[in-house]
Amino acid sequence: MDRFYWGVDLGGTKIECAVMSYLDDQCVLRKRIATEGNKGYEHVLHRIRLLIEQCAEEVGVYPDCVGFGTPGTLDPQTGLMKNCNSTSLNGKPLDKDLESILQTKVKLANDANCFALAEARLGIVPQVKPDAEVVFGIIMGTGVGSGLVVNGQLINGRHGIAGEWGHNVLEINGAPCYCGKSGCLETVISGKGLEAYYQSLANHAATLPEIVELAESGESYAQHTLTRLIEKFGLAVAQIINVIDPDVIVVGGGVGNIDALYEYGPKAIQRHLFNPVLDTQIVKPALGDSAGVFGAAMLVK
Repeated sequence: MDRFYWGVDLGGTKIECAVMSYLDDQCVLRKRIATEGNKGYEHVLHRIRLLIEQCAEEVGVYPDCVGFGTPGTLDPQTGLMKNCNSTSLNGKPLDKDLESILQTKVKLANDANCFALAEARLGIVPQVKPDAEVVFGIIMGTGVGSGLVVNGQLINGRHGIAGEWGHNVLEINGAPCYCGKSGCLETVISGKGLEAYYQSLANHAATLPEIVELAESGESYAQHTLTRLIEKFGLAVAQIINVIDPDVIVVGGGVGNIDALYEYGPKAIQRHLFNPVLDTQIVKPALGDSAGVFGAAMLVK
């Protein structure tokens, strides 16, 4: 049996590889290089091979299988990538092309799924609820992504989008979303959505950290923006709880760092719950930027 399991986080600006020990789940090597995605799909494949070869040289063994966290989804119906913000990947049989260039097996999952898997197995969930059966992981950053883990295993679904939360409509006739619909959750409670809403009130732009700071200083437009975030977050999360009844919801990303979500969010959720008591824990992640690459490695464990 191989001593290590391998994961790669394929991002728009960097590609990161982690080599993990089967013995104790410790990371024995972590290495990253620039993606150079502007040079095209084939170039990105060669960059991935370069990184794997460099890591293999350092640990003294080449992987039998590599897990990949990707900025999109491999559609099980077509075998092609979809919904990638790194657009050169869309429409490509990424798994087959990686197996060809790496000469090893690969497993792919969306980066939000990898986040959820890592936090469920290695991150915050074992700390707060070791016996958790159902975990929902959310990344609320520039966009909104999410993943569902049940009994330590990712749920992928027929179309590879199980757990996808960000493109449910939260506001009828709301702002247009890149997916083609309007009022998607992603347009409302993502970092970009919050910044756009603040600008519509204040008639000037501010970044999300600036909005949080302004709210803390008493600026009314910023306070209203965060109040709206909490109310919309409560409504959207309650729908998840009503359907899958998770033990833990892990909230990552820049928006997930806003403390008010955890102070006031539970009351906002409770107002929309079918169950009379909110017993699901809403927590911050423990792994930081390690979650994606660790989760990718766990795809092969």
